[in-house]
Amino acid sequence: MRSEVLKGHLDTLLLAAVGESPAHGYLIVERLRRRSEGAFELSEGTIYPALYRLEESGLLSSRWVVESGRRRRVYRLTRRGGAALNAGREDWRGFANAVNMVLG
Repeated sequence: MRSEVLKGHLDTLLLAAVGESPAHGYLIVERLRRRSEGAFELSEGTIYPALYRLEESGLLSSRWVVESGRRRRVYRLTRRGGAALNAGREDWRGFANAVNMVLG
């Protein structure tokens, strides 16, 4: 999928992936790939800066954990993040509905 299609929607997609359950970056990438049936093949260079930005905005929180001997940062949706996810879903539904009406 062309990257310009994702512009403006990446934050909502990341919040939705983390909203499923807390996850580290690689698992978030895998969730997006799986849930989009391979349409979203996002690089670490795209994901991590956005995760850091969402954390700085208070929409995600994170903590370091050790899994299988590896230290990983696990992200969790905050209360503000949940509200932002709901708002993003509503915005997307309105946008998609309008596009569908125009395109037929």
